[in-house]
Amino acid sequence: MATRFDPIRDLDRFFSEVTRTPNSTTLPMDLYRDGEVFIARIDMPGVDPSSIDVDVEDRTLTVRARRESEVADKDVKWLTRERTNGTYARQLTLGNRVALDRIRADYSDGVLSLTIPVAEEARPRKITVSHTSPAGSAPVVESTSTEGSAAEDSLS
Repeated sequence: MATRFDPIRDLDRFFSEVTRTPNSTTLPMDLYRDGEVFIARIDMPGVDPSSIDVDVEDRTLTVRARRESEVADKDVKWLTRERTNGTYARQLTLGNRVALDRIRADYSDGVLSLTIPVAEEARPRKITVSHTSPAGSAPVVESTSTEGSAAEDSLS
């Protein structure tokens, strides 16, 4: 089988492997939609809950947290040290179809859960269509569904 040379893919793989070190300060995240809300679950093991800061500015949601070393003695001889300390950060760009004022955050068992509701105006809804019959007759009302997925890509 011939090996295909793709410099972009090879560089991307290289940088992915390089940044996946024990010293990386990224926060792994799962993001999904459940009905009318988006759920982001961000792993933050060992983080002091009082250091967690979540804010939204100009449709960018930023999560910051700090983990300190449990070992205060500087005379310790480390055999291996893979758990990083310091400030962690993660940003999400929110679309204009989410309700920024109703975002909720909960930290439990080392996982920060963000609940980001879809804005009311972005939700699918039914529209009633009225129809008036020819002159002199009573109006007839028909219901037509106009449901769509207007909020489907509201996070990006």
